[in-house]
Amino acid sequence: MVFGQVVIGPPGSGKTTYCNGMSQFLPLIGRKVAIINLDPANDSLPYDCAVNIEDLIKLSDVMNEHSLGPNGGQGLVSKIVALYLSDTWICLVYCMDYLEKNIDWLESRLKPLLKDHYLLFDFPGQVELFFLHSNAKNVIMKLMKKLDLRLTAIHLVDAHLCSDPGKYISALLLSLSTMLHLELPHVNVFSKIDLIESYGKLAFNLDYYTDAQDLSYLQRCLEQDPRAARYR
Repeated sequence: MVFGQVVIGPPGSGKTTYCNGMSQFLPLIGRKVAIINLDPANDSLPYDCAVNIEDLIKLSDVMNEHSLGPNGGQGLVSKIVALYLSDTWICLVYCMDYLEKNIDWLESRLKPLLKDHYLLFDFPGQVELFFLHSNAKNVIMKLMKKLDLRLTAIHLVDAHLCSDPGKYISALLLSLSTMLHLELPHVNVFSKIDLIESYGKLAFNLDYYTDAQDLSYLQRCLEQDPRAARYR
């Protein structure tokens, strides 16, 4: 039985930094660790990964092949779908779909690590992959079943969202949707907590935001927020 973490969260929430930090911490407590990069858009890795999805498929290749992305968008299909979805989102869905269809490739590279490694899966930051689309979930479930993995979802949330009640509630809903969709043990982690004071004084103590029990206390904050007036 092998244990590990599925590291997810919005773009810029600190997933790669978290994986890098964990890869330095775990050996200090006597655990071997292996990072599996499953983000085809992450081309600047601060850590050494044991498995890299770019060895199977690259986001840049998908963009070029299907005329998507900042240097593409000339194809008829890309012009139509771009009206509804971002090019990056389309390409990441394609990559996750390709990974699911080639799950044997990932399994073969994970098997040598199963004897004594703790696994960290660094996933893309497109949140739709984890509460809307099924490919990423299917990859996780197939790995857990075939390789007898025990995985926990680590959902990173940028701590600055606590300073905005509307965004904070949105983050809670996103986290809940993700937890229900993935059906994994789920841990929410506030990232960049050292920067939270730079966004001003919080309406409540930090414990309130970590417990998230009675959101009715945020109603007064929402009513006083001039940014929320346009939604009334």
